[in-house]
Amino acid sequence: MTDWFKRRMPTRESVQNNRWLRWLGPTLHQPRLWHMSRKGIALGMAIGIFFGLLIPIAQIPFAAATAVLLRANLPTAIGSTLVTNPVTFGPVYYAAYRTGVSLVGEESSAATSPEEVAARARADSTPDDVGVRQQLWHFWRYLTGVGKPLVVGLAVFAVAGGLLVYALTSLVWVARTRWRRRQRLKLVARRKGLK
Repeated sequence: MTDWFKRRMPTRESVQNNRWLRWLGPTLHQPRLWHMSRKGIALGMAIGIFFGLLIPIAQIPFAAATAVLLRANLPTAIGSTLVTNPVTFGPVYYAAYRTGVSLVGEESSAATSPEEVAARARADSTPDDVGVRQQLWHFWRYLTGVGKPLVVGLAVFAVAGGLLVYALTSLVWVARTRWRRRQRLKLVARRKGLK
């Protein structure tokens, strides 16, 4: 399992030379941040998933700083932030918004598209009143109306995703370790039986 992670995670040199992470300086040289252990990998993945789902920008610096503070595996924390990427961003944020709406209990009055908001602004006002400023104001109302359910949904996804990934990674690690131990014991028993 550790070989699989090592092949897919960023190298120590690439992380230490990353322009967004240089500010961490000498703390990136701590051996615990690079050690492949069950706790370090599980915690690193949980941190990466948490920040990958919670915030739309600057996920890697937040995940890296938290991994350094909690002594989690740094490459795993950085790599798992990619849970949200240009392909998954839209579906994840839409699902988070719908989850937030169901938890908050209110459908946003501004839950229509920005084009519909602009059309409604034109219909609600006189021809002289429709300007860029008016459209920007309606668009801002649209964004703030979507914001509360979206933030609630993202927070739920981030916490649940982080906890779930931590538990699953730990379980898979323990199961694989036990399976490999059983295989070694069987091999030793076969060798003893052949002698």
